[in-house]
Amino acid sequence: MGFYFDEFEGRVPPEPVKHSLLRELFWQFIATINLCVGGWYIHWRWTESLNYDALWFSIPLVIAESAAYIGLILFTYSLWKTDDKEITPPPQYFTETVNDDSAEARPLRVDVFFPTYDEEPELVELSVKDALKITYPHDIELNIYILDDGRRDSMQRLADKHGVKYLTRDNNVGFKAGNLRNAMENTGGDFIVICDADTRPFPTILSNTLGYFRDPDVAWVQTPQWFFDLPEGRNLEQYLDSKVGFLGRYTGKLIEMLVGEIRFGSDPFVNCPQMFYDVIQRRRNWANASFCCGAGSIHRREPVMQVALKSYGEQIEKEEAKNKKALLSATKESSLDENVEATIRQNIANEIEVTPYKFHVSEDIYTSIMLHSDVGNNWKSVMHPFVESKMLSPQDLQTWMVQRFKYAGGTIDIALNDNPVFRKGMSLPQRMMYASTIWSYFGALWNVIFILAPIIYLFTGVAPVSAYSLDFYIHVLPFMMLNELAFMIGTWGVAGFKGKSSFISFFSVNIKAIAVVLMGKKIAFPTTPKERQEGTFIKLVIPQILVIILTISAVSFAVSSYFFMGNIADHSFNGIVTNLFWAANNIILMSGMVLSAFWKPPAPEVEELVMEHV
Repeated sequence: MGFYFDEFEGRVPPEPVKHSLLRELFWQFIATINLCVGGWYIHWRWTESLNYDALWFSIPLVIAESAAYIGLILFTYSLWKTDDKEITPPPQYFTETVNDDSAEARPLRVDVFFPTYDEEPELVELSVKDALKITYPHDIELNIYILDDGRRDSMQRLADKHGVKYLTRDNNVGFKAGNLRNAMENTGGDFIVICDADTRPFPTILSNTLGYFRDPDVAWVQTPQWFFDLPEGRNLEQYLDSKVGFLGRYTGKLIEMLVGEIRFGSDPFVNCPQMFYDVIQRRRNWANASFCCGAGSIHRREPVMQVALKSYGEQIEKEEAKNKKALLSATKESSLDENVEATIRQNIANEIEVTPYKFHVSEDIYTSIMLHSDVGNNWKSVMHPFVESKMLSPQDLQTWMVQRFKYAGGTIDIALNDNPVFRKGMSLPQRMMYASTIWSYFGALWNVIFILAPIIYLFTGVAPVSAYSLDFYIHVLPFMMLNELAFMIGTWGVAGFKGKSSFISFFSVNIKAIAVVLMGKKIAFPTTPKERQEGTFIKLVIPQILVIILTISAVSFAVSSYFFMGNIADHSFNGIVTNLFWAANNIILMSGMVLSAFWKPPAPEVEELVMEHV
């Protein structure tokens, strides 16, 4: 059976961005100045710039700016420095990975898990075949498992065909987390490689990562997720060469030397994970706060089981206390009989199950939180900088939005019900890193205000500041320019515009996730489809289209009012210019998501012609 991605099999992953101490010091210097100037700006906004004649507009905007500034502080902290862990030689014996003199000097045992539910057997087969190519410089007991929650005969036959193991269960409790729990109950590897059904591990995945586990406190290693089927597009040099010729080629080359690579036609859904893994996750190593992202991670079995048992005991104690309180209140007794207490405890123990991976839509980050906060232990995480597997990206906007909704809803649910910032056992740097992640998902609340602000001014002429005066520009322009400069240096080597576009434009997804969690509804556990969904996706971007229409209408009205209708809305010239730039920025940020609703993978022959031309 052929797949649309067959033609991309020869692609190689990008190298991690090279660390430069000089550039890092420059980033820290500019970022510090940026935070100081930003604090000066926020102070001025609250004390000197409010429009007291329109506090209904002025106050929400300054609150939004203050919330965004808090996010800036957290994001700056999370990108502060790179601390790649040394890649040590892979261990030969189990004893080299544990702090236990009585341990048996034997080869390592490693289990590779492929959870699946409804994916095509041919797709899973590609992953299994690549897993069979995994190499290791020493003797090793490697077991590959297909974990089939679909209970399909075709998967059993696939496992038999390739000589790998097949595990299933008679229910789907806990979905993927429950599937993994069932696998852990029926296997015994020292280390576990977590894959998705479409995760294609490279032969080097164990040789390049098991060395980290020489430190007995390392609980898991996350490797970057690389979507090898994303359109590669063309860089600025190639694009301008095709449009202008040699002059464009050299112009593009010069620009990219100054600001880094700029690509056209790549990553239509902002799925490229390099910014997240190569910049954000990688820079959490120094704080021991890089979290697990599921596929492509390697886990030490012992800590996962330990925190599961601790969580099990804590849940029993909590439920026991709740039941005892309710019973004492009902009977109006001061204490309970020992036999009654024992019965309550036994009943609760029978109802609660040990769950190595939390039954949660974001079971990966939840497991990270439990390990990082495990009082009495110093479990460590490592973000390995090199790609060690390849996987498939969502191929349509609907799939992409389902995935993003799960991420947002899961994180917000954790924030509201078991916030890691307030958990015992977390260090201050870890709390700051988790706070940065959580705060970013709530950013949709103030992003809506930033989207509406220029529309309100351009339609009404009511300004959120006392005046668009020289004092306003003296405060706002240095902060804006320093902010762009700081993060251009801080994320050097990875293009940042699409990350900004994604952060602003998928406000509707995050707002929906926040609403669902606040209403007490459960976030669904749908698997991410591995093939393109057909149909029209225009309905998914109605909020973004409305923003564009309203913004263009507001611009048209304000310009017409000021220049042709006697300024009926009493706009100022400076106000119109400022808000025109603001409006244009919002339109550009929304446009990427709208265009993605119409994107389709190019036919193979068309892409070949394009690449030949390039």
